[in-house]
Amino acid sequence: MYYKNPKYRIFYFINSIFLIFISLLCIFPLIHILAVSFSSGAAASANLVSLWPVHFTWDAYQKTLGDNHFLLSIWNSSVRVGLGVTLGMMVTLLTAYPLSKIGAREMKGRVWMTWYFVFPMLFSGGLIPFYILVQKLGLINSIWVLILPGLAGTWNIILLINFLRALPRELEEASLVDGAGHFRTLISIYVPLSMPAIATLSLFVAVGHWNSWFDGLIFLSDKAKWPLSTLLQTLIVMPDPTKLQNNMDPRILENFSQQTVKAAQIFIGSLPILAVYPFLQRYFVKGIVIGAVKE
Repeated sequence: MYYKNPKYRIFYFINSIFLIFISLLCIFPLIHILAVSFSSGAAASANLVSLWPVHFTWDAYQKTLGDNHFLLSIWNSSVRVGLGVTLGMMVTLLTAYPLSKIGAREMKGRVWMTWYFVFPMLFSGGLIPFYILVQKLGLINSIWVLILPGLAGTWNIILLINFLRALPRELEEASLVDGAGHFRTLISIYVPLSMPAIATLSLFVAVGHWNSWFDGLIFLSDKAKWPLSTLLQTLIVMPDPTKLQNNMDPRILENFSQQTVKAAQIFIGSLPILAVYPFLQRYFVKGIVIGAVKE
Protein backbone atom coordinates (compact mmCIF):
# COMPACT_ATOMS: atom_id res chain seq x y z
CA MET A 1 0.00 0.00 0.00
CA TYR A 2 2.86 2.37 0.72
CA TYR A 3 4.32 1.95 -2.78
CA LYS A 4 0.92 2.63 -4.39
CA ASN A 5 0.54 5.90 -2.52
CA PRO A 6 1.50 8.86 -4.79
CA LYS A 7 2.78 10.87 -1.83
CA TYR A 8 5.05 8.01 -0.84
CA ARG A 9 6.41 7.75 -4.39
CA ILE A 10 7.20 11.47 -4.41
CA PHE A 11 8.93 11.18 -1.03
CA TYR A 12 10.86 8.09 -2.19
CA PHE A 13 12.02 9.87 -5.36
CA ILE A 14 13.12 13.06 -3.55
CA ASN A 15 14.82 11.06 -0.81
CA SER A 16 16.69 8.95 -3.38
CA ILE A 17 17.91 12.06 -5.21
CA PHE A 18 19.05 13.59 -1.93
CA LEU A 19 20.94 10.45 -0.85
CA ILE A 20 22.59 10.13 -4.27
CA PHE A 21 23.70 13.76 -4.00
CA ILE A 22 25.17 13.20 -0.54
CA SER A 23 26.93 10.05 -1.77
CA LEU A 24 28.49 11.93 -4.66
CA LEU A 25 29.72 14.63 -2.30
CA CYS A 26 31.50 11.92 -0.31
CA ILE A 27 32.93 10.13 -3.36
CA PHE A 28 34.11 13.11 -5.42
CA PRO A 29 36.99 14.11 -3.06
CA LEU A 30 38.37 10.58 -3.16
CA ILE A 31 38.11 10.46 -6.95
CA HIS A 32 39.86 13.82 -7.14
CA ILE A 33 42.70 12.58 -4.91
CA LEU A 34 43.04 9.47 -7.10
CA ALA A 35 43.12 11.59 -10.27
CA VAL A 36 45.78 13.90 -8.83
CA SER A 37 47.94 10.94 -7.80
CA PHE A 38 47.97 9.66 -11.38
CA SER A 39 48.58 13.08 -12.96
CA SER A 40 51.83 14.81 -13.83
CA GLY A 41 53.38 17.22 -11.38
CA ALA A 42 52.92 20.20 -13.69
CA ALA A 43 49.20 19.54 -14.13
CA ALA A 44 48.66 19.02 -10.41
CA SER A 45 50.60 22.18 -9.49
CA ALA A 46 48.59 24.21 -12.01
CA ASN A 47 45.29 22.86 -10.57
CA LEU A 48 44.28 21.40 -13.92
CA VAL A 49 43.13 18.07 -12.46
CA SER A 50 39.48 17.56 -11.56
CA LEU A 51 38.07 14.02 -11.73
CA TRP A 52 40.31 12.57 -14.43
CA PRO A 53 44.13 12.30 -14.54
CA VAL A 54 46.00 14.78 -16.70
CA HIS A 55 49.15 13.37 -18.39
CA PHE A 56 48.74 9.94 -16.77
CA THR A 57 51.83 8.68 -14.89
CA TRP A 58 52.73 6.10 -12.21
CA ASP A 59 55.71 8.04 -10.89
CA ALA A 60 54.04 9.25 -7.68
CA TYR A 61 53.18 5.66 -6.68
CA GLN A 62 56.65 4.43 -7.61
CA LYS A 63 58.15 7.11 -5.38
CA THR A 64 55.71 6.35 -2.54
CA LEU A 65 56.05 2.57 -2.63
CA GLY A 66 59.82 2.90 -2.95
CA ASP A 67 60.02 4.80 0.34
CA ASN A 68 61.00 2.31 3.06
CA HIS A 69 59.84 4.70 5.78
CA PHE A 70 56.36 4.81 4.25
CA LEU A 71 56.15 1.02 3.94
CA LEU A 72 57.34 0.63 7.53
CA SER A 73 54.58 2.97 8.72
CA ILE A 74 52.00 0.81 6.92
CA TRP A 75 53.35 -2.22 8.79
CA ASN A 76 53.19 -0.33 12.09
CA SER A 77 49.57 0.65 11.45
CA SER A 78 48.70 -2.93 10.49
CA VAL A 79 50.22 -4.26 13.71
CA ARG A 80 48.41 -1.59 15.69
CA VAL A 81 45.06 -2.40 14.11
CA GLY A 82 45.54 -6.15 14.51
CA LEU A 83 46.49 -5.97 18.17
CA GLY A 84 44.03 -3.19 18.94
CA VAL A 85 41.02 -4.96 17.45
CA THR A 86 41.88 -8.41 18.85
CA LEU A 87 42.72 -7.32 22.38
CA GLY A 88 40.09 -4.57 22.41
CA MET A 89 37.24 -6.93 21.50
CA MET A 90 38.44 -9.51 24.03
CA VAL A 91 38.38 -6.92 26.82
CA THR A 92 35.05 -5.53 25.61
CA LEU A 93 33.43 -8.97 25.58
CA LEU A 94 34.80 -9.99 28.98
CA THR A 95 33.60 -6.68 30.43
CA ALA A 96 30.18 -6.46 28.77
CA TYR A 97 29.16 -10.06 29.54
CA PRO A 98 29.01 -9.80 33.36
CA LEU A 99 27.71 -6.22 33.26
CA SER A 100 24.81 -7.30 31.03
CA LYS A 101 23.35 -9.58 33.72
CA ILE A 102 20.25 -8.24 35.49
CA GLY A 103 17.83 -9.63 38.04
CA ALA A 104 18.82 -12.82 39.83
CA ARG A 105 21.91 -13.19 37.62
CA GLU A 106 23.18 -9.70 38.38
CA MET A 107 26.82 -9.41 39.40
CA LYS A 108 27.45 -7.84 42.80
CA GLY A 109 28.59 -4.26 42.44
CA ARG A 110 27.50 -4.10 38.80
CA VAL A 111 26.24 -0.52 39.10
CA TRP A 112 29.46 0.72 40.67
CA MET A 113 31.53 -1.16 38.10
CA THR A 114 29.50 0.39 35.28
CA TRP A 115 30.10 3.88 36.66
CA TYR A 116 33.79 3.01 36.94
CA PHE A 117 33.86 2.87 33.13
CA VAL A 118 31.36 5.67 32.45
CA PHE A 119 32.91 8.33 34.73
CA PRO A 120 36.25 8.64 32.81
CA MET A 121 34.27 8.98 29.59
CA LEU A 122 32.50 12.05 31.03
CA PHE A 123 35.41 13.59 32.94
CA SER A 124 38.96 13.43 31.64
CA GLY A 125 42.11 14.14 33.65
CA GLY A 126 43.68 16.07 30.78
CA LEU A 127 46.55 15.50 28.39
CA ILE A 128 49.44 16.35 30.73
CA PRO A 129 48.40 13.96 33.55
CA PHE A 130 47.78 11.31 30.94
CA TYR A 131 51.25 11.82 29.45
CA ILE A 132 52.84 11.62 32.93
CA LEU A 133 50.94 8.39 33.63
CA VAL A 134 52.07 6.84 30.36
CA GLN A 135 55.65 7.91 31.07
CA LYS A 136 55.57 6.41 34.58
CA LEU A 137 54.29 3.14 33.17
CA GLY A 138 57.24 2.97 30.77
CA LEU A 139 55.10 2.95 27.63
CA ILE A 140 56.76 5.89 25.88
CA ASN A 141 58.11 5.00 22.45
CA SER A 142 56.39 1.60 22.53
CA ILE A 143 53.70 0.12 20.31
CA TRP A 144 51.66 -0.59 23.45
CA VAL A 145 51.16 3.11 24.12
CA LEU A 146 48.95 3.17 21.01
CA ILE A 147 46.87 0.18 22.12
CA LEU A 148 46.54 -0.12 25.91
CA PRO A 149 45.04 3.32 26.76
CA GLY A 150 42.00 2.73 24.56
CA LEU A 151 41.69 -1.00 25.11
CA ALA A 152 38.40 -0.81 27.05
CA GLY A 153 36.28 1.64 25.10
CA THR A 154 33.33 2.65 27.27
CA TRP A 155 31.04 3.37 24.36
CA ASN A 156 31.75 -0.04 22.80
CA ILE A 157 31.10 -1.74 26.14
CA ILE A 158 27.74 0.03 26.50
CA LEU A 159 26.69 -0.96 22.98
CA LEU A 160 27.65 -4.59 23.55
CA ILE A 161 25.90 -4.67 26.94
CA ASN A 162 22.64 -3.60 25.30
CA PHE A 163 23.12 -6.15 22.54
CA LEU A 164 23.76 -9.03 24.96
CA ARG A 165 20.71 -8.10 27.02
CA ALA A 166 18.54 -8.48 23.92
CA LEU A 167 19.56 -12.12 23.45
CA PRO A 168 17.17 -14.81 24.81
CA ARG A 169 17.94 -15.68 28.43
CA GLU A 170 16.75 -19.25 27.87
CA LEU A 171 19.88 -20.03 25.85
CA GLU A 172 22.14 -19.21 28.79
CA GLU A 173 19.89 -21.09 31.23
CA ALA A 174 19.97 -24.19 29.01
CA SER A 175 23.75 -23.96 28.78
CA LEU A 176 24.11 -23.69 32.57
CA VAL A 177 21.74 -26.61 33.09
CA ASP A 178 23.92 -28.73 30.79
CA GLY A 179 26.87 -28.03 33.07
CA ALA A 180 28.63 -25.28 31.14
CA GLY A 181 30.21 -22.43 33.07
CA HIS A 182 30.00 -18.74 32.28
CA PHE A 183 33.17 -18.74 30.18
CA ARG A 184 31.98 -21.72 28.13
CA THR A 185 28.58 -20.08 27.71
CA LEU A 186 30.21 -16.87 26.54
CA ILE A 187 32.38 -18.62 23.95
CA SER A 188 29.83 -21.16 22.68
CA ILE A 189 26.56 -19.22 22.93
CA TYR A 190 27.04 -15.47 23.16
CA VAL A 191 29.99 -14.96 20.83
CA PRO A 192 28.41 -16.72 17.78
CA LEU A 193 25.12 -14.89 18.34
CA SER A 194 26.90 -11.56 18.79
CA MET A 195 28.91 -11.64 15.57
CA PRO A 196 26.95 -8.74 13.99
CA ALA A 197 27.68 -6.54 17.01
CA ILE A 198 31.28 -7.76 17.25
CA ALA A 199 31.86 -7.06 13.55
CA THR A 200 30.34 -3.58 13.90
CA LEU A 201 32.45 -2.68 16.93
CA SER A 202 35.55 -4.20 15.32
CA LEU A 203 35.03 -1.90 12.35
CA PHE A 204 34.74 1.11 14.68
CA VAL A 205 37.91 0.12 16.56
CA ALA A 206 39.86 -0.64 13.37
CA VAL A 207 38.96 2.69 11.76
CA GLY A 208 39.79 4.52 14.98
CA HIS A 209 43.24 2.91 15.25
CA TRP A 210 44.01 3.35 11.54
CA ASN A 211 43.07 7.05 11.49
CA SER A 212 44.56 8.01 14.86
CA TRP A 213 47.71 10.13 14.50
CA PHE A 214 47.99 12.40 17.55
CA ASP A 215 49.00 9.71 20.05
CA GLY A 216 51.79 8.51 17.80
CA LEU A 217 53.05 12.07 17.41
CA ILE A 218 53.32 12.81 21.14
CA PHE A 219 54.25 9.38 22.52
CA LEU A 220 56.62 8.01 19.86
CA SER A 221 59.93 9.80 19.49
CA ASP A 222 61.32 7.18 17.10
CA LYS A 223 59.94 7.97 13.64
CA ALA A 224 60.52 4.36 12.58
CA LYS A 225 57.69 3.38 14.95
CA TRP A 226 55.19 5.94 13.64
CA PRO A 227 51.89 4.59 12.27
CA LEU A 228 50.82 5.63 8.81
CA SER A 229 48.39 8.35 9.95
CA THR A 230 51.08 10.08 12.00
CA LEU A 231 53.51 9.96 9.09
CA LEU A 232 50.92 11.33 6.66
CA GLN A 233 50.05 14.15 9.05
CA THR A 234 53.66 15.25 9.31
CA LEU A 235 54.22 14.93 5.56
CA ILE A 236 51.11 16.93 4.66
CA VAL A 237 51.23 19.59 7.37
CA MET A 238 55.02 19.91 7.62
CA PRO A 239 56.40 18.67 4.28
CA ASP A 240 60.09 18.57 3.45
CA PRO A 241 60.42 19.26 -0.29
CA THR A 242 64.13 18.37 -0.24
CA LYS A 243 63.27 14.70 0.32
CA LEU A 244 61.72 14.51 -3.12
CA GLN A 245 64.99 15.33 -4.81
CA ASN A 246 67.25 12.83 -3.09
CA ASN A 247 68.75 10.32 -5.52
CA MET A 248 66.36 11.30 -8.27
CA ASP A 249 66.84 11.96 -11.96
CA PRO A 250 65.80 15.58 -12.78
CA ARG A 251 64.00 14.29 -15.86
CA ILE A 252 61.79 12.11 -13.63
CA LEU A 253 61.24 14.92 -11.12
CA GLU A 254 59.17 16.91 -13.60
CA ASN A 255 56.61 14.06 -13.86
CA PHE A 256 55.38 14.53 -10.30
CA SER A 257 55.42 17.01 -7.47
CA GLN A 258 54.91 17.09 -3.74
CA GLN A 259 51.17 17.39 -4.38
CA THR A 260 50.96 14.18 -6.44
CA VAL A 261 53.02 12.25 -3.90
CA LYS A 262 50.73 13.46 -1.11
CA ALA A 263 47.69 12.35 -3.11
CA ALA A 264 49.20 8.92 -3.68
CA GLN A 265 50.03 8.54 0.02
CA ILE A 266 46.55 9.63 1.09
CA PHE A 267 44.87 7.20 -1.31
CA ILE A 268 47.09 4.30 -0.25
CA GLY A 269 46.40 5.16 3.39
CA SER A 270 42.62 5.05 2.89
CA LEU A 271 42.65 1.97 0.64
CA PRO A 272 42.67 -0.71 3.43
CA ILE A 273 39.52 0.71 5.06
CA LEU A 274 37.83 1.04 1.67
CA ALA A 275 38.69 -2.60 0.94
CA VAL A 276 37.49 -3.98 4.29
CA TYR A 277 34.30 -1.99 4.80
CA PRO A 278 32.19 -3.60 1.99
CA PHE A 279 32.70 -7.05 3.56
CA LEU A 280 31.56 -5.81 7.00
CA GLN A 281 28.73 -3.58 5.81
CA ARG A 282 26.00 -6.22 6.22
CA TYR A 283 27.17 -6.90 9.77
CA PHE A 284 27.36 -3.16 10.39
CA VAL A 285 23.70 -2.59 9.46
CA LYS A 286 22.49 -5.67 11.32
CA GLY A 287 24.54 -4.86 14.39
CA ILE A 288 23.06 -1.37 14.61
CA VAL A 289 19.44 -2.54 14.23
CA ILE A 290 19.43 -5.62 16.46
CA GLY A 291 18.80 -4.75 20.07
CA ALA A 292 17.42 -1.31 19.21
CA VAL A 293 13.83 -2.36 20.00
CA LYS A 294 13.08 -3.59 23.50
CA GLU A 295 10.01 -5.43 24.69
